Amino acid sequence: MYLLGIETSCDETAAAVVESGERLLSNVVASQFDIHRRYGGVVPELASREHLGAIVPVVRQAVEDAGLAYGDLGAVAVTCGPGLVGSLLVGLCYAKALSLAWKVPLIGVNHIEGHIHAVVLEQKQAGREVEFPALALVVSGGHTHLFYARCTAPGDYHYQLLGRTRDDAAGEAFDKVAKLLGLGYPGGPILDRLAPYGNPGSVRLPLACMKGNELDFSFSGLKTAVLRHVRAAAMDEEIERRRQLARSTSRPTVEQLLVLTPQPTLDLIASFQQTVTEELLRHALRAAEEHDVRSMIVSGGVACNSRLRQRFTREAGPWPVYFPSLSLSTDNAAMIAAAAYPKFLRGRFSDFSLAADPSLSL
Repeated sequence: MYLLGIETSCDETAAAVVESGERLLSNVVASQFDIHRRYGGVVPELASREHLGAIVPVVRQAVEDAGLAYGDLGAVAVTCGPGLVGSLLVGLCYAKALSLAWKVPLIGVNHIEGHIHAVVLEQKQAGREVEFPALALVVSGGHTHLFYARCTAPGDYHYQLLGRTRDDAAGEAFDKVAKLLGLGYPGGPILDRLAPYGNPGSVRLPLACMKGNELDFSFSGLKTAVLRHVRAAAMDEEIERRRQLARSTSRPTVEQLLVLTPQPTLDLIASFQQTVTEELLRHALRAAEEHDVRSMIVSGGVACNSRLRQRFTREAGPWPVYFPSLSLSTDNAAMIAAAAYPKFLRGRFSDFSLAADPSLSL
C-alpha cells in the first residue's frame, strides 16, 4: 500500500511516499531557509505564504520520484498539529482536496508522533524492529518531550508524556544563543560546527532544578546565563563583526567564523552545547531507570547534534539508542506517512472536519 505524507507544520514544505509503512520511495522537502534567515527566525505569515506556492509542485515531485501515478496511492496523511496554524492549514486543506479528488482515506497525524516513527520506519527499512516499550525523547526547535512509548499489538502504539519543557525548547535555546552571539540562523547547526574548537568544561553554566515534575525541562535560565556571560565579557564588537558576515553570506564557512570568533567565545559555545546535552541525557536516563523500557528513541531536529549523538550512544548504559538519519531528523513527510500506516491498518481515518491544532498534544 502506497501512502502519501504531507508535512507543513513550520517552515518546510514536505511530501513523501512510503510503501506499507516500511519502505521509503520518495522524500521531497522545500526549505524556506533563505526567506527567514534575514529575520533571524521563522516569520509565521511568510511561512504560510511560501507553503501556498510550494505545496503543489512538492507533492507532484514526491509522487513522480516514487515512480507512481496518483491513482496508485491508497491514502493521504497530513500533519494536523502541533505547529504554526497558518502553515498547518495549507497542508491540511490540500490533503483534504486530494483525499476527495482521489477518493482515498484522509489520516491526520500528530507531528510529534511523526518524529518517533521516523526511527520506526528506518529500522523496518533495515529489516529490524525498535524494541518496545521505549523511552522517546523528541527534541527540536519547537518541542522537548519525553514519552513512555508502548506497542501493545502490531501497529497499536500508545504514548505517556513523562516530561516536557516549561519554557524554551532545546532547539529554540540553540537558535537564540546563536543569534545572541551574532552567528545567524538556524543556530543549532552553526553552534555544532564551532563547538569542537572550544573547551566544553571551561564555562560553568547552570543545570535546571525543577520543582514538581523532575522530568520536566527548562532552558530559559541557561539562555540567561549565556547572556550575562556575554555582557560581562564585553563581546559587542566581535558579535557585530559576525553579524556583518551573516548578512553578507547565507552560509558562512567554519573557517570564516573561526577568524571572527576568539577562543573564549568558542569555549562558551562548547560549554553551552555540553550543558544542553547533559540536561537532555540526565533526564532521559532518569526516566529510563524509573520506567520499564527496553530502548531509547532520540528524534527531532536537535537529534542531528553530533555531541548529543555521541553522549547518548556512549552513556545510555544498558539501553540501545535509536536515532533517525540526519535527513529524517528534521521536519519531513516520510515520518508522517510512516506514523499514518498503523492508523490505516486499524481504520483510524479522519473526516473532513479535521482541524489544524497548533497546540495538539500526543
